[in-house]
Amino acid sequence: MTIEVDDDRVASRARTDRTVKLERVRDLLDRRGAASVALTSREALGWLLDGARVSVPMGGDPVLSAVVDREGATLHVYENELDRLVAEELGDLGGFEVRAVPWFAPLPRAACLAEADVAADLRALRADLLPQELARYRTLGRDAAAAVTRLLATLRSEHSEREVAALLAREIVAIGAEPAVLLVAGQDRLGLRHPLPTHAPLGRRAMIVVGARRAGLMANLTRWVGDEPGAAETAVRLHKVEADAFAATRPGRALSAVLADIATSYERHGFGPDEWRRHHQGGPTGYVGRDPRATPSASDVVVDGQAFAWNPTAPRHKAEDTVVVSHGVVEVLTVDPAWPAAPVRGILRPQPMPFD
Repeated sequence: MTIEVDDDRVASRARTDRTVKLERVRDLLDRRGAASVALTSREALGWLLDGARVSVPMGGDPVLSAVVDREGATLHVYENELDRLVAEELGDLGGFEVRAVPWFAPLPRAACLAEADVAADLRALRADLLPQELARYRTLGRDAAAAVTRLLATLRSEHSEREVAALLAREIVAIGAEPAVLLVAGQDRLGLRHPLPTHAPLGRRAMIVVGARRAGLMANLTRWVGDEPGAAETAVRLHKVEADAFAATRPGRALSAVLADIATSYERHGFGPDEWRRHHQGGPTGYVGRDPRATPSASDVVVDGQAFAWNPTAPRHKAEDTVVVSHGVVEVLTVDPAWPAAPVRGILRPQPMPFD
């Protein structure tokens, strides 16, 4: 099977996008009364550089750092990575100076502010997705969802969890993405909230969780195959909790307040009052799987046009998709028309795909 990949890592990097981002960082410097800031994390660099692949091992440390000041940005890049990054990843370098660093030397990060000093500020800067970012995200969401559909439509109950994870990884790589998360639980392991794949067979019902990264952005989704007694009724109730999470995601609200609404929603829909404590509920997403995870003390506020991946869970159940909430409208990014779905409060939500 041949898959055509629209590789937008270079083509969509217009100078206007980076100009807005540099302006946001300069505003941050003004607020902090600082002359410069060093960006060193994969999420900050991926955001600044419009999704450039800044690491070589998946999950590894970046191979460059960026010092941003009021004049522009200086990229310090390991010498052995420089040609590839300039040719394939960095795109239009307007406003950026590139300096080579020996592969054996530490990456320069001297600046008035370290990234850790302004981590919450930087999360806020990248929360408001720019039009080109949103376009890339929509394409990734559709591609990732379709890749999962292609594979799961072929599964049989005797497939092992590891076989499924390996096939999923192939599908994700084939669309030009990186498989950042691959979780698979067959019927005997559905009680686990983070089921790393094992040799166990899928059996009559299984859960598949995928996190796919492309152009810096993360698409998160969970899908189910098969059935068991009582599953359909519980899934409907859990989707109602998810719908409450969407409704609570309003601009200006602290993540802690949104989480409090989600927590009370569980009992309202027939779950135990402490169910929300048994697993994290997700939160904002984008250049990180959760940016940040919603907790009772999370003070980050919801931004209009921000991406979220809420994931309410219950025993043997979970719901998750990547969405953007803009002007009160929930847009599901990780959607494939070929996957069975049913409306929940006006939003189509995935239903389990039956085994053949």
